[in-house]
Amino acid sequence: MARQRISSGSTFEELAGYSRAVVDGDWVFVSGTTGFDYKAGTIAADVIEQTHQCFRNIQWALEQAKSGLKDMVRIQIHITDPADFTKIAPVIGQYCREARPANTTVVAQLIDPRMKIEIEVTARRDSSDPVDRPGGRK
Repeated sequence: MARQRISSGSTFEELAGYSRAVVDGDWVFVSGTTGFDYKAGTIAADVIEQTHQCFRNIQWALEQAKSGLKDMVRIQIHITDPADFTKIAPVIGQYCREARPANTTVVAQLIDPRMKIEIEVTARRDSSDPVDRPGGRK
């Protein structure tokens, strides 16, 4: 299976030369994703809303890859303020409860001071699903 690159059309992707996600076989690698609403070009000031938007962006990328949040196997979260963890943990739980992926959370400075969270995900597409496989449904 050829490698598939997924782009959201974000100016960040074009500027830095990366893809929102890359599908390689059954694996889906979603780049670090922030709380920007890429269509509107905006970002909320609230870390909880940014976390929800991160997962909306991730879910969109996974759907483009014929995958979903339930298929996450690894998640890495970067937050700028350690005090925000208690605020966002229930939101993360809401989106990760079914998959229960391995998780690493770190405190780090992000590129844009408006960003309070960035989430990177690795997922595995269900190999029993015949979508986009030789002889499978299209």
